[in-house]
This record gives sequence, structure tokens and C-alpha cells, in this order.
Amino acid sequence: MQTGNFFENVTTATIIASIVDLLIVWYVIYLLITVMKGTKAIQLIKGIFLILIGRSISNFFDLTTTTQMFDTVLEWGFLAIIVIFQPELRRALEQLGRGSLFRTNGSASSTTEQDKLREAMVKSVRYMAKRRIGALIVFEKETGLKDYIETGIPINGNITSELLINIFIPNTPLHDGAMIIQGDKIATAASYLPLSDSSKIAKNLGTRHRAAVGLSEVTDAFTVVVSEETGNISVTYDSKLTKEISLDELDELLKSHWSILPPLKEGGGLFARK
Repeated sequence: MQTGNFFENVTTATIIASIVDLLIVWYVIYLLITVMKGTKAIQLIKGIFLILIGRSISNFFDLTTTTQMFDTVLEWGFLAIIVIFQPELRRALEQLGRGSLFRTNGSASSTTEQDKLREAMVKSVRYMAKRRIGALIVFEKETGLKDYIETGIPINGNITSELLINIFIPNTPLHDGAMIIQGDKIATAASYLPLSDSSKIAKNLGTRHRAAVGLSEVTDAFTVVVSEETGNISVTYDSKLTKEISLDELDELLKSHWSILPPLKEGGGLFARK
């Protein structure tokens, strides 16, 4: 009898309103993920999910103290999220004000274009190494580098050997700091990177090498360094520094670490990179 009354009270308008309500919630979540994608905030979200899973497990096994600890973390988590995600929240509000939150981007590059871009990169590194022009070039991979991009001068330019070389010419406004490459674009120049405190870095290596190692310790980025003292070419990735590599070795490493097309998850969907 109660079931019958329930279905009598459910009208078409109620069903439509519920569906619209659900769609709005999912779309807001999608926009938030879009804004935070490409930043370190996405890693923090994974941490929050782990806390929720840990709380459920401790509650299931009746671990009173552990459950209380998780409850305390979650109770103060709202304030922590505001503090931790402050840059992403600010960016979202700015994009909402500009009306750019609802726009998406896409890029496509053929294998031939990727070969041309890699050739331009190797050509510019060859030129700078020969003339001992110091350079620090970062290639974004899975971990977003927006936090470091925001410290530099926006370029958003096409990759050419001439532009790469000109940016690092000594005594020009952009030669200090790092150039960050996103896909097939120069995102920024003169960006600041975290310096490594590792004692394994040789004393004769300068700030560029220490910054490259520092970035590799906190992200999966691939970085190319040209020494202005010796003209030697070095690379860093996975917290490791490889010194004095040849141009052929650099070309092979770029094939492995520089992805022009961002990888898409199978079937696309909400978490596919655009």
C-alpha cells in the first residue's frame, strides 16, 4: 500500500527535476576537475579519497581510535581544502568571470609534426651548446606544471628553433629561469623552479642543474639543461641527473619523454585529457 502511494506521488515533473538536479551536480564536478586538472591539487584529491577509504575500513573493523582520528581529519578538512586549493579556487572564479570555464581546448599533431618539433628542439640545443648559451627547458608530462607556469612570462607560442634560441640569449629579459613546454607549445619562459637540496649534486653544477633536479623530485617532468660554463647537455627525470649526453641521445630521450599529443584514456570520458 505504501509503495503504491509512493508511485502516485511521483510525477513526471518530479522525475525531470531530479534528473536535472543530478546533471547539474555532475557538470559542476566535471568543471571542478577540469580546472584542477594539470595541477598538484589532483594529487591531493586522491589523498582525500584514500582518507575516506581508510575511515570506512577502520569503521568496518571497529577500530575506535583510528576512526576518531579520521573523523577529526574530515571535520577540519573543509578549512584545509580552502587553504590548500586556494590557487585553484581563485583560478576557477577568474575563469567563471571571464566565461572561459565552459570552453574546452583541443590540439592535434601528426607524427610528422612531432618529428619536426623534435628536430627544431635538437637544432636549438646544438646551437646553444656550441656557443655555451645556458638553457633550462622543461617538458610537462602527466603531472601538471601550472603552479610553476604561473611564475613565468606567458608565451603560448609555436615551437621553432629560432624562438627557442632567442629566448635564452644572454642579457635578454627572458633568458633567466626555465622555459616550460606543454605539448606542442611554449607555455612560458623565465619560470621559477624549486631547487634541490640533494648533496649528490656536484658542487661545480649551477642553479640550472639544481633547479632541474628539484623539479624532477616533485614531478615527472623531463628537463634539458645546457651549461653556459661548458656547453655540456644534461637531462633530469625521476630525480636523476644524467650529464654530458650527446645530441643523438637527446633525440632518443625526447622520443620517450616528449609527448606532443596528450594521452587519452580509452573511450574518452570525464577523465580523458583534452
